[in-house]
Amino acid sequence: MSNGKLQKTTSYRLAIPDWAEQDRPREKYLSLGFSSLSDAELIAILFRSGTKNLSAVDVARNLLSGCNNNLNRLSDMHLNKLLKINGIGKVKAITLLVAFELGKRCRVATVEQQRKINTTNDLVELMQTKNAQIGNEEFWVIFVNQGAFFLGIENFGKGGITSTSVDIRLILTKALELHATGLFICHNHPSGDLFPSKIDITLTTQLRDAARLMSIQLLDHVIICKEDHFSFLENEML
Repeated sequence: MSNGKLQKTTSYRLAIPDWAEQDRPREKYLSLGFSSLSDAELIAILFRSGTKNLSAVDVARNLLSGCNNNLNRLSDMHLNKLLKINGIGKVKAITLLVAFELGKRCRVATVEQQRKINTTNDLVELMQTKNAQIGNEEFWVIFVNQGAFFLGIENFGKGGITSTSVDIRLILTKALELHATGLFICHNHPSGDLFPSKIDITLTTQLRDAARLMSIQLLDHVIICKEDHFSFLENEML
């Protein structure tokens, strides 16, 4: 207080370059590795800069807060929605979307390079990127040999929001052409409902029984949603 008047206090926020070196995201990574960084700090490295009033880490924290700190939800956000968030322009938004897309492609490449499906999770990793995000149902078949190595993968149905039609004869014709001994089938549920419909169950049963006549085994039927899956094998429905 001076001369009976209150002095105005000026508040300000330090920019990242003004932080202690050990607290800066890039420097933390260099000295301690990625495990030392929070999700917000990792995103801040992608953003490179913040705004006049917010650091890159603050912008990243606001972004994560808007999706309940769920990276899966964040990866599903479209460009237009990202652009509505304070501090995020086209460059930051596109950079973030590119990072998520590369991550998805890396997951798929890992399974494709091993050329083998060992578990249901391998199948989910392969198919999640292909059809978990689209707005209509699609039906895919993965053909394998006795050792579960890939022989081929093909889309056998594109439908509407709630259903798609599939011709079992075409699937088995392709299986015989590839000399396949096993099949994995997969389709998505855009509604987010994990559980199989009566049509899903009937189709699975019909394909399983028809394939058996040709000494071909239906190994699993997986329903894909954005953040989860339903396996007929895991639920003892095959």
